[in-house]
Amino acid sequence: MNISKYEQRTLHTLAQGGRINHRKNDVGHIVEIDCLNREGWRLDDCTLSVFQRLRRRRLIMSENGGPYRITREGLAAVRAQLDQR
Repeated sequence: MNISKYEQRTLHTLAQGGRINHRKNDVGHIVEIDCLNREGWRLDDCTLSVFQRLRRRRLIMSENGGPYRITREGLAAVRAQLDQR
């Protein structure tokens, strides 16, 4: 599966325990997202278009209206990389 660099960074952050918080408008469409790592820092590489591509491929999922988390398919698609600390 071809995954862009920004999608890969987002999946790696989610695989380490991060989450994607979302805000909806009055109609119910997602209009704003915040990708946070496990320590609470915001990831700027995760844009609304990256989020939509990950969701369309079912690599991330939300349960009961909660934050989006990585799925088993997402864990299988993410490549191993060193933690950039």
